[in-house]
Amino acid sequence: MNFDEQVSNRRAIEALRNGVPNRDAVLALGCNQPDIEDKFREKLQNVQQAVVTGGNNEGMMIAGDFGSGKSHLLEYLMHLALEKNFVCSKIVISKETPLFDPAKLYRAAVGAAFVPGKRGNAMTEIATALHFNSQPYADLYRWVHTKSGLNARFAATLFLFERMPNDPEVSNRIIRFWSGDKIGTGEIKRYLKACREQVTYKLDNISAKELAWQSFKFASRLIIAADYAGWVLLIDEAELIGRYSLLQRAKSYGELARWMGKLEDSTYPGLTTVFAITEDFQSIILVGNDDFEKVPGKLRAKGTESDLLLASQAERGMRVIQNESIRLKSPDSEALNQTYEKIRAIHAKAYEWTPSHVPTIERMTTTRMRQYVKGWITEWDLKRLDKTYKPDIEVEQIKQDYTEDKELEVETEETSDNSNEKSL
Repeated sequence: MNFDEQVSNRRAIEALRNGVPNRDAVLALGCNQPDIEDKFREKLQNVQQAVVTGGNNEGMMIAGDFGSGKSHLLEYLMHLALEKNFVCSKIVISKETPLFDPAKLYRAAVGAAFVPGKRGNAMTEIATALHFNSQPYADLYRWVHTKSGLNARFAATLFLFERMPNDPEVSNRIIRFWSGDKIGTGEIKRYLKACREQVTYKLDNISAKELAWQSFKFASRLIIAADYAGWVLLIDEAELIGRYSLLQRAKSYGELARWMGKLEDSTYPGLTTVFAITEDFQSIILVGNDDFEKVPGKLRAKGTESDLLLASQAERGMRVIQNESIRLKSPDSEALNQTYEKIRAIHAKAYEWTPSHVPTIERMTTTRMRQYVKGWITEWDLKRLDKTYKPDIEVEQIKQDYTEDKELEVETEETSDNSNEKSL
């Protein structure tokens, strides 16, 4: 065994030990959710069809208990999509990346994006892969200038990127804008003036929220024009929604409905999304916390048009969680035995020894895959240091905390490009 192979095996063991799946662990263990894998492959095919027809591609939502393998599955699906030439972004919902803020979500998606076969900055790789004389680029240019309905910033910056390829400062500035950075109308007009196109594009003000939604549409088309199959968003730990305030939960449910393809007036051809959420979210938050009634009820009580719209969107998002979540299949004895042997072999190669067979953790319906894996690895780690040692490993259940957290009360980026006023 060469050094690189040993390092790869050690990376896999470290990832499994800490419950944070990486490429090495996923490639070594594969996936024991064939039904979800088949459905995901079907979604990838639908993405390409939606680009041709202009239709929408509905997303997927997977549900499982803490430690059941949701993050491992998302990592596995990402590698499937990369093999199919899709750009992939794995995003973890957090204080810095709240689901209810599309501007922050977009920047996180671009920042976390992987481009098949590339290692550099994702948007730079995508932009530099454009061939201005190709049919895919011609389709993008025609779409953004005539059919997209997007703010003129996108058409103008695409024009400038093609017209000024020998100006690295301008090219870099445009790529940063496509990555989610702000760009003022005055700056774009200055570049257009240098190209004698200052009257062609009417640059209207736009809110950060609307700009982010439009950026997702533009970026997915840009990805296809660069000869990739599409864009896959894999969004982990969506259960953090349960710790937001009521209004932020409402916005998050609405955004979840958007990315799951449930809003008729909001389509994103070329893009598909997979969410991962805890299985008890429905019983604890939607039913136990009464979000089904409280969230739309309080919004409708306000009576404004925007609140009534948000109430409807939030209801759709909650219905997705209730009715469309695909639950992870619990590992049966055969799957557990196969996983045990795979990890034992990885551990052997990682540390160049022969791990003894260890007493398996009691197999119960409440025992999660992460508990089995961590228990096996912990015992092998200890026995590798002292073959006579007999560890006593205790398994403790960890429950998701859904307590409302005031620290998650972050402002959304709703100001317009040239104003400090809040968008309504």
